Amino acid sequence: MNARARLWGAVAIVLAVIWAFPVYWIANSAFQPVEALRSPNPSFLPDFSASGFGRVFDASFVDSLKLSLTVTLLAIVAAVLCGFVAAVAISRFRFRGRRSFIFTVLAIQMIPPEALFISQYKMLNDWGLLNSVVGLGLLYTALILPFTVWMLRGFVDGIPIDLEEAAMTDGCSRTRAFFTITFPLLAPGLVASSVYGFLQAWNEYTLAVVVMDPSNRTLPLWLRGLTDVSNEAVDWPAVMAGATLVATPVIILFMIVQNRMTSGMVGGAVKG
Repeated sequence: MNARARLWGAVAIVLAVIWAFPVYWIANSAFQPVEALRSPNPSFLPDFSASGFGRVFDASFVDSLKLSLTVTLLAIVAAVLCGFVAAVAISRFRFRGRRSFIFTVLAIQMIPPEALFISQYKMLNDWGLLNSVVGLGLLYTALILPFTVWMLRGFVDGIPIDLEEAAMTDGCSRTRAFFTITFPLLAPGLVASSVYGFLQAWNEYTLAVVVMDPSNRTLPLWLRGLTDVSNEAVDWPAVMAGATLVATPVIILFMIVQNRMTSGMVGGAVKG
């Protein structure tokens, strides 16, 4: 190993430590007693005190967990289904307005979600969907759909149409050729777009603040509520325990699908 490689290796290690330390500190603080975190010399090693988890793991957490899971799964299923159909249409067919549609998909991603709050609120209010799972799920679907379309389009473009045409020559219908040959090759892209949608919907805060009542909170709103105290100091071990609980499903999901997600993100970007 030459000096340049060692230098870049050292830089990579330093950057990894800088990135990982906040994550470690959250987990470490979750297992500290209140007095330890308020000390001027906090410990960098956990005391393995689970009292913080006991203070946050209650009925409100379970209700918020159910709501977040329901809304997130609804948004992922809707976005992946709609995005898949749109990606196939863009990649495999030539129709009037195709380029304009592609440009619109890109332009929508550049619009800040906050710029649409008023119109989205009025729309859900007119439809009677304020403070509802369906209403929030629709907003989350619209949030993650443009990126899903763009990523899946790159994957469909990367699969030669000659494979389908060869199958149709052997007697397969166009639909059967697509679902038996092309669709299995899209698995990495479907996994990557689903995980991306999960991260977006699971961690989303501002839309939920606008359209949901305080009594009907997703996990990010529930976590924010742990810092709402009046005359008492913030219970930081409980807050960090809550943050650990919120982050755990994301970490588990990523560990399960990390190989497919990595190949999907890279492949979709290159082929797109």
